[in-house]
Amino acid sequence: MTDPLSDVIQLLHPRAVFSKGISGAGCWAVRYTEFGQPGFCAVTEGRCRLAVDGESPVVLEAGDFVLLPATPAFTMSGLEPAVPKLVNSNRPPAVDEEVRYGRREGPPDVRQFGGYFAFESPDAPLLVSLLPRMIHIRGVPRLTQLVRLVGEEAACDNIGRDLVLARLVEILLIEALRSVPGKAAQPGLLRGLADPRIAAALRQMHGDAERSWTVKDLAREAGMSRSAFFDRFTRTVGVRPMEYLLRWRMAVAKDLLRRGGIALDEVAKRVGYGSASTFSTAFSRYAGVPPGRFMRAAGASPEALAWPRQFQAAVPASS
Repeated sequence: MTDPLSDVIQLLHPRAVFSKGISGAGCWAVRYTEFGQPGFCAVTEGRCRLAVDGESPVVLEAGDFVLLPATPAFTMSGLEPAVPKLVNSNRPPAVDEEVRYGRREGPPDVRQFGGYFAFESPDAPLLVSLLPRMIHIRGVPRLTQLVRLVGEEAACDNIGRDLVLARLVEILLIEALRSVPGKAAQPGLLRGLADPRIAAALRQMHGDAERSWTVKDLAREAGMSRSAFFDRFTRTVGVRPMEYLLRWRMAVAKDLLRRGGIALDEVAKRVGYGSASTFSTAFSRYAGVPPGRFMRAAGASPEALAWPRQFQAAVPASS
């Protein structure tokens, strides 16, 4: 059975970048600037407070795991009031041992292991928009174990390190995202997959992107009327059904073009277009560049792959 969540994570191409231990004691607070890359932490001892911009503050306890798919600005502190120290998240981190905040001597009040990784896909903003802004999970020891494994592997230089890290980060992401109670998630892919009817339509879109889907077809797969399905999908996933389908098709197309070695008409077929010319028109309108130029840019530099910002949300209305 097609798994849309795994599809999205594989297309994001996550890779581990940095991880380390962090502890705090006494009166302390740090304010991290917006980072944009995925950040995570697992609390292994004690408690602390986390306030992510745009989200309700939470008290983290031992065993808690937090994932920020795009890491907005946030403040982390002890439980006592303190003036935050500003930390520039875009500055290269030091490679020393555990970071300590607050009182330097004595045992810490909280200890955690955290860091960040990167999505190599230039479609990351598009795909991350389908995920919750903040994921806070309690009582899943496997996540803490996975974070430790990522840290241990990142700290060594063994043969196959990069491949192991890539697989560990993929597993960490899947484990974290599937641990989120679907009905408690914000509108997006996780909430959609928690709804059996909407999930049936999502699996069809991911499993058969070649098919010329209509809202009526997808509603039939969900066992609903067209209007009821359209309203429920839009409310649950946060975008209209054909908008989601177009986003997914273009993300798949871009991945195929980046890899190369596939004829344009074959790429068109795999994402539901009857001809290379029809696909080229749709891709150019959506991405801002024709497929051929995009493919050539893919061999030049990662920066050249990014879609212009104005096109990331410019999805034509369709039904």
